[in-house]
Amino acid sequence: MTEPRTPGSLTAPRTAVAPDRPLPAVDLRVPTDEDAYAWHRVFADPEVMEFHGGRSAELSVYEELTARQRRHDAERGFCLWTMLGPGGEVLGFTGAQPWPHSWGPAGEIEIGWRLGRDYWGRGYATAAAETTLERLRAAGVGRVVAMVDARNARSVAVTRRLGMELAETFLTPVSRREGHCYRLAL
Repeated sequence: MTEPRTPGSLTAPRTAVAPDRPLPAVDLRVPTDEDAYAWHRVFADPEVMEFHGGRSAELSVYEELTARQRRHDAERGFCLWTMLGPGGEVLGFTGAQPWPHSWGPAGEIEIGWRLGRDYWGRGYATAAAETTLERLRAAGVGRVVAMVDARNARSVAVTRRLGMELAETFLTPVSRREGHCYRLAL
């Protein structure tokens, strides 16, 4: 069972739309050089990457991504953090960063998450996203977006549990897939 929240703890509070069970405790850390290898391994599963192009990126992409996240954390106080399970294993990532594309919600802060297949359905994404929202509030961020492939029911469910509202529907420039932009005022 999840312990009651104390200021600064990493256990997420109950969500806006409460799940049927307590949320798990999660630890978030600024990504290390080694996390690039872990992310590459965890995201090698085609099911995990179904809504992210269908296949994992090369290791060099994760090396650049983890380095960029360390810079974001140093400059902004938030990033895409490495999500750790109860045994210290890397589950994936969650956190926030400025929207990185020229299309979509330019200039806005996007919250996101990606988990290894073995960790789906356990509440980790929701718990970590709630911790992310707390950290964003503390950093002075006033609003976030979540860009979600419309077919990704699991991520859509996380946005609902966070209390986010569908703000717009769009077509992605390359794949021409329908996507959703969810927003939440903090």
